[in-house]
Amino acid sequence: MDRVTQWSVLVPDETEADRADKAPTERLLEVLLAGGARGDLAAPLEAAAGAGTGGDVDSLRRQHALALRIHDEMADHRRRQAELSALNETARDLNEIRDLDKILTVIVSRARTLLGADMSYLSLMDEARGVSYVKVTDGSLTPDFKKLRLPLGTGLLGLVAQEGEPYFTEDYRTDARFFHRRYIDDAVDGEQVRAILGVPLKVGGKVIGALLATHRRVRRFPASEVALLSAFAAHAAIALENARLFDEVRSALDAVDAANARLRAQNEAVERAARAQDELIAVLADSRDVADVAAVLSPALGGVLGIYDEDEQLLAGSPSVMTPEVRARVAAAPGIGRCVLVGQRTWAVRAVAAEQHLGTLVLAHDRPLSPGEQRTLERGALATALVLLFRQVDLEAERKVRGELLTDMLARGNLDPARLREVARLQGVDLDTGLAVAVARPADPQLSQSQAVRGVAALAADLEGLGAVHQDALVVLASLPPAELGEQVARRFPGATVGVAPCPGGAAGVWDAWRDASETLRALLALGRSGEVCDAAGLGLARLLLGHNGRAELDGFTRSTLGPLLAYDERRGTDLLATLTAWFAAEGSVRETADRMHVHPNTVAQRLDRIGRVLGPAWRAPGRRLDLQVAVLLHQLGTQV
Repeated sequence: MDRVTQWSVLVPDETEADRADKAPTERLLEVLLAGGARGDLAAPLEAAAGAGTGGDVDSLRRQHALALRIHDEMADHRRRQAELSALNETARDLNEIRDLDKILTVIVSRARTLLGADMSYLSLMDEARGVSYVKVTDGSLTPDFKKLRLPLGTGLLGLVAQEGEPYFTEDYRTDARFFHRRYIDDAVDGEQVRAILGVPLKVGGKVIGALLATHRRVRRFPASEVALLSAFAAHAAIALENARLFDEVRSALDAVDAANARLRAQNEAVERAARAQDELIAVLADSRDVADVAAVLSPALGGVLGIYDEDEQLLAGSPSVMTPEVRARVAAAPGIGRCVLVGQRTWAVRAVAAEQHLGTLVLAHDRPLSPGEQRTLERGALATALVLLFRQVDLEAERKVRGELLTDMLARGNLDPARLREVARLQGVDLDTGLAVAVARPADPQLSQSQAVRGVAALAADLEGLGAVHQDALVVLASLPPAELGEQVARRFPGATVGVAPCPGGAAGVWDAWRDASETLRALLALGRSGEVCDAAGLGLARLLLGHNGRAELDGFTRSTLGPLLAYDERRGTDLLATLTAWFAAEGSVRETADRMHVHPNTVAQRLDRIGRVLGPAWRAPGRRLDLQVAVLLHQLGTQV
């Protein structure tokens, strides 16, 4: 393609005649107007010279040179327009960003793009240490460069930060204007950096950092690039300051929100504490139950709560909080009525009234207790102490009435039966129902008189009966079968030896029932049967040795001893009693028993096995065997079963 053809592409709508009529100068202007490349400006001149037209060649060359200058000016103008447009767009983007770290990242990335640099980075001032440190980079090759810290005045970066003026170098390695240090030069060499341009970041005339663009080749930085990066740095500094101020405002607002949240939490805590205190007062006014105290404290404080009496027996709440470790620390804690830490996030308060330790509150939580919550727990301990004290007073009064009433009946004085029934009714005891008496000797040698009195009174109250300590023994009267009453006493006083007796005559029969139960207790202790619950019939032959026995007692002994065997014979049509009688007469010889009964010895052995199944495997034991022999003898003498 020749020059004419190349130029003609720039003005495609013209004909050959149109081009022939135009002077070279006009053609040059049209190429400039069309935005042709710099090389395209020579085509009109060469075309005119080849055609032998256009006048003076020197004039044409001057026009060409002028066109080149115009072309370059227009190119610079377009470049500056593009740079300004990019700068304005970047400034707008920066002003819309509020996150400080994101702004820093955008600044170095846009700076690198605007200048076409190989790497850009931004440093911030550390005035306290007198250094400028690299905060963020874009295009770096090594991690060490991101950790670079330059004392003020050191290297190009340190000089920019110190002087607050732009500095640049075509080749940092060989530029002696800057104060070099080995670790800085090593970091620069690691990035293969040669040319560096740095401009300060200023806010209100104060240098806060520096922005730098670098190339990995030797090159100059024209004034336009210095001006561009400086302008960008000015926008970046404003954006940084705005972000910093926004962050301060946000932090201040967060602090205000946090303070408001704390204030709300404190107000809510105060309200909860006040509400809990009101509810505790209501418990004291309307209730005598520790469970109501726990029902107030548990929702007010959260966590797991346990309320224990002075003997560390659970009264309300959860038993899981009183671990062996907590129990030991509670015992060693010096505080009385004060909240103390007794385990990992576990608090305890002793419930004390009139200098008497009445109970302990233990609270386990998944977080520390606030001072207000500790005060609430302490108020709960005070309420617990008062409830327990009130209950103690009530129980003492009730114990006194119940104990005196039972003691009066055991004294066999001239008592008015109607008055006895009325007083008992007021205590919830019906003396006209089937009653039983239990007389017990506790197994615990450490049990004090006061503990025994309180314990038997509490048991009597639970059973809706009467209880007292009489003649060094515990006595309970209640509307229960004798054996069940004895088991209740044994459960309340583990290991106790208990004699029981029925009381069929109401209040008039209490003394006789007490006498029978007391004699049974003495017999149990004399026979070494401590820890048992037994009635007179369960004593066997020993019962007959106690005195106060007549035909009825003998009949009762026979029935209780031989009753199962006689019932079996009656149901099955057998004669096991006759076999047992013959066996006793033969002094336990199977063969002699068989001869007496005219049966085979195997038959006797089978009958004896059956007797064992009916009477129990211990029927041949010496004591039991003696009871059976006496009962058989009484039956032979005509005792009615």
